[in-house]
Amino acid sequence: MTFGLTAEILARIQFAFTVSFHFIFPAFSIGTASFLAVLNALWLWKRDPVYLKLFEYWKTIFAITFGMGVVSGIVMSYQFGTNWSVFSERAGAVIGPLMGYEVLTAFFLEAGFLGIALFGRKRVGDKLHMFAVAMVAVGTLISATWITSANSWMHTPAGYSIDATGAFLPEDWWAIIFNPSFPYRLTHTVLAAFLTTAFAVGGVGAWHLLRDRTNRQAQIMFSMAMWMAALVTPVQIFVGDMHGINTFEHQPAKIAAMEGHYETHEDGAPLILFGIPDDKAETTHFAVEIPKLGSLILTHDLNGEVKGLKEWAPEDRPPALIPFFTFRIMVGIGFLMLGVGLWSLWTRWKGTLYSNIWLHRAALLMGPSGFVAVLAGWYTTEVGRQPYTVYGIMRTADSLSPVDAPAVGASLVAFIIVYFLVFGAGVFYLLRLMRRVPVMDEDHELDKGPHRAAGIMPGPAQEEPIREGLPNAD
Repeated sequence: MTFGLTAEILARIQFAFTVSFHFIFPAFSIGTASFLAVLNALWLWKRDPVYLKLFEYWKTIFAITFGMGVVSGIVMSYQFGTNWSVFSERAGAVIGPLMGYEVLTAFFLEAGFLGIALFGRKRVGDKLHMFAVAMVAVGTLISATWITSANSWMHTPAGYSIDATGAFLPEDWWAIIFNPSFPYRLTHTVLAAFLTTAFAVGGVGAWHLLRDRTNRQAQIMFSMAMWMAALVTPVQIFVGDMHGINTFEHQPAKIAAMEGHYETHEDGAPLILFGIPDDKAETTHFAVEIPKLGSLILTHDLNGEVKGLKEWAPEDRPPALIPFFTFRIMVGIGFLMLGVGLWSLWTRWKGTLYSNIWLHRAALLMGPSGFVAVLAGWYTTEVGRQPYTVYGIMRTADSLSPVDAPAVGASLVAFIIVYFLVFGAGVFYLLRLMRRVPVMDEDHELDKGPHRAAGIMPGPAQEEPIREGLPNAD
């Protein structure tokens, strides 16, 4: 069960595996919750049934995604105790409250209003229902805020002291919450969630337009998704650049790994478009470079200095291969998103947004691109943080529980089997829901039947006595 790996590597793989499954669901549900709020607001404003039907169509998909996100997230919290108990013991005074605040604010808010948002339209009225839908959307954003704050603190720790036992003690909660990388990481993460949802919605809309370009529901969802692609993608690219500059300031070794630089460039670093980083040989093989462009991007100066990995001892360097390629996957997908968004603006101006088959095919292919991009970005930032859990202070090797490799390997195999069965079935069902044609006369089980048993009538009402001779009911 160990596959020849140490307990530390197996525990890291296990956490990465479970987080990868978990991350795709909140990345989708954050954007979908806001999308539902917009659809509901448009229905209340315009009273156009198409928005109500789209709301009903996507609310079922959101409910399943939200549920799978909650279930997959619970598993990770247990790993803090089973595999990373030393980290929990030493950093728990900082990380624990942040995660607790997420439950007390965001999760309770979502749980309190989720039932009303999904099932309460006919029970509480339009205004309260709209408020509930908005609160669910706000709750997902608050949840992202707290979790991102906790993760950002591990990258750029601030506002703490360390006692004699090596435990982190909170000294300034404002500094802890609003640590140096938090604003950039939060904005980048939320925009990524919006784009993930936009391209998923756009892919579904494109799928149905390829079968019936006159379907108004498909036209509306595709149009809204393409507006998001065209308007938000450039903002995301700008925010990503700002996030990169912040990382360059606080985690220069991560940047060196992402860029594939082993040597320090004092008079301008090239941008390596492609290559194969080799940590043992301390070089990037087959590098395809653009001179000085790397310094221009990172320092906004053609001759800006960019440090290479050789500036750090080998045991203090992050592995370069994974961040190098995942970063390029994320950036490449970002520019493909931008291309699709600009293409949609051109077809919108030409009046062919709903008839351009090649745009629809491209949008369909780009449907899952947001999920790939967020996972690639997460791998970049987390692998790039190694060999630390708390950057520059607490090493990953020192955060591990006293567990044996066979135990971690056995649980990893169990996770892989169970996750692929359970969440594979869930994703399959979601895809089946998305294949349904969003039509105007769609029925929903929640809208059928009486709300109380007292409303059930076993047969037609009788105006006359059932049998002759019985007294009249009057």
